[in-house]
Amino acid sequence: MSNQDILWGIAPIGWRNDDMPEIGKENTVQQLLSDIVVAGFQGTEVGGFFPEAKVLNKELKLRNLKIAGQWFSSFIIRDGIEAVSDEFHKHCQYLKDVHADVAVVSEQTYSIQGSDKNIFTEKPSFNNAEWEKLCEGLNDLGRIAEQYGLKLVYHHHMGTGIQTAQEVDCLMEHTDANHVHLLYDTGHIYVSDGDCMSMLKKHIGRIKHVHFKDVRKRILEECKINGKSFSQSFLSGMFTVPGDGSIDFTEVFQVLVDHDYKGWIVVEAEQNPQIANPLEYALIAKTYIDENLLVHT
Repeated sequence: MSNQDILWGIAPIGWRNDDMPEIGKENTVQQLLSDIVVAGFQGTEVGGFFPEAKVLNKELKLRNLKIAGQWFSSFIIRDGIEAVSDEFHKHCQYLKDVHADVAVVSEQTYSIQGSDKNIFTEKPSFNNAEWEKLCEGLNDLGRIAEQYGLKLVYHHHMGTGIQTAQEVDCLMEHTDANHVHLLYDTGHIYVSDGDCMSMLKKHIGRIKHVHFKDVRKRILEECKINGKSFSQSFLSGMFTVPGDGSIDFTEVFQVLVDHDYKGWIVVEAEQNPQIANPLEYALIAKTYIDENLLVHT
């Protein structure tokens, strides 16, 4: 594997959070993209505050940056695949216009990630009929994504019906591997299950997009004890960038290298930018990557 097989990005969520727009609202798209260049990354994912494709493409070209993908909240169980498909077509057209590679999908029916509920004990679950409806719908969305030259990558996420390794196993078993791929997120599965290696090794053949999110284990345990919500947890500092937390990314990266992973690895860490300076943490992550991961390839 050559270094050209992997593209390194960093997500906009360190600068501005779509779920909490009041946080980091002073950070413009231009500032975000310029910080990414300074930190030495090759691209980013689309945030909810990003402009129309034509405007964004100009800003990207000025800085020689690429777009990896963008989050899409699906409500297949709640609304049905027909209603979701219409929105997803628009989503994919935008991603095609900005020359992205993947469409990140997460089923948000019953999700508590934006609520005040205890993120560690009150997650939703799906019944058999809901699982069947969801998996069939995701297969359909995967086919739509392909029409736009994109891969659908499913994002397992805290506070949703597909959070745990067991739930990801079910998703992988009941969706078509040709159309539904996996976004592997180190932070979410570590917080959920206390282990990020088992899922990686088990589903490496389905993984087409990667998020490197680190976790501060001490703060994680405090958030569990206090029954905090998702937003309360990340505002407390539960997540951070690689090299600043408890996850050993050398082991994670070696598995990806050994299995000839090709695609994006995107650094992502929900933090309050007024506390965790976005550029400072982007540089921490890139230094860690350069000195601990790329040195071995």
